[in-house]
Amino acid sequence: MATTPRAHDDLEAILSQVAVDDGAATHTIASDFDATFTWNYAKGERPALDKLYEKAKTSQWNGATDLDWSTEVDPERTAVELSRNDRRMQYVRSLVDEPGSPVRSWGEREITRYAMENTAHRVSQFLHGEQGALICTARIVETVPWIDAKYYASTQVLDEARHVEVFGRYLDEKLETRYPMNAHLGALIDDVLSDSRWDITYLGMQILIEGLALAAFGTIYRTSSEPLLRQLIRYVMSDEARHVAFGVLSLQEAYAELSGPELRERQEFVYEGSLRMRDRFLHQEVWERLGVSARAIVPYFIRQNRDEEILFQRMLFAKIVPNCKKLGLLDPRTPWLRERFTEMGVLEYEDFVDTSVEYTELNAIEQERSTTEAAVGQ
Repeated sequence: MATTPRAHDDLEAILSQVAVDDGAATHTIASDFDATFTWNYAKGERPALDKLYEKAKTSQWNGATDLDWSTEVDPERTAVELSRNDRRMQYVRSLVDEPGSPVRSWGEREITRYAMENTAHRVSQFLHGEQGALICTARIVETVPWIDAKYYASTQVLDEARHVEVFGRYLDEKLETRYPMNAHLGALIDDVLSDSRWDITYLGMQILIEGLALAAFGTIYRTSSEPLLRQLIRYVMSDEARHVAFGVLSLQEAYAELSGPELRERQEFVYEGSLRMRDRFLHQEVWERLGVSARAIVPYFIRQNRDEEILFQRMLFAKIVPNCKKLGLLDPRTPWLRERFTEMGVLEYEDFVDTSVEYTELNAIEQERSTTEAAVGQ
């Protein structure tokens, strides 16, 4: 882990991450970690994890039968609708009027195609991220030393398989296109999986990647009227809230015992991971597909990051910052990460609700069953 952090607006560091689609069917990440047995089988010694496990067992859904795959989806209409409240789309429209910008020649046709490619890219990254979560959670089952955590992580493995299934099907059958994994997301997942420490698997996947996904899903659910996508997202959100809560509840206990140097290492990991998650939203692959050089367009978005509070900050850091605080990573006595988040302008989110509290409000299956039971009882 680097001891000198990169600047959050370092253009060369951003552009150095490039997705390469070499046609390979698989991607292998070398790792060396210990699989851990525990001989303590006492269920419920960690009551919060046990409660999460019990809720997971009663909150399962079937992606093949609980979603109406006969729904007709208009990719253009869906993308345009999602773009209406997207600050990035509004910014791209403003660049059309800016002399010298790489999209100065664009008209409404190009704007619409950008919206469609943007949506396909976003859903593609959900798909790849969910497979990353599938692999990481299987790793947690092997490495975490507590039986209550192993029990819960086993339910998340099933959740993640279901998410990969439904996002892949939506891309193939409804959007009829997909993108390779974004380079920034891929780099973070590679770092998570190449590290042998079980808490880094939690920190990278459960807190950073899943935290971003939970927030991104909420944005889509609020802004789309496409019924299949909304129902799919609603179900996935109810699972993801439990997943992030699992990370918070597990790491809160583990991090209470960390030394100062160990805590600093986790802080640096969070900072670099947060930058990679932010840079994922630069959509370099989309620009290249549209014939616009990423090197030419990305500086405009770095400028936007400096000039205004963009969607990314409201969306991602509203989840990550309070969860980091709950884990003790923003303790004023070890202020390194607080200082980095202050520089990025996101520390204001530290007192937002953390996901270990929030997850009970997002259980779609439980809510639907309660509604059905109430209707039957009338």
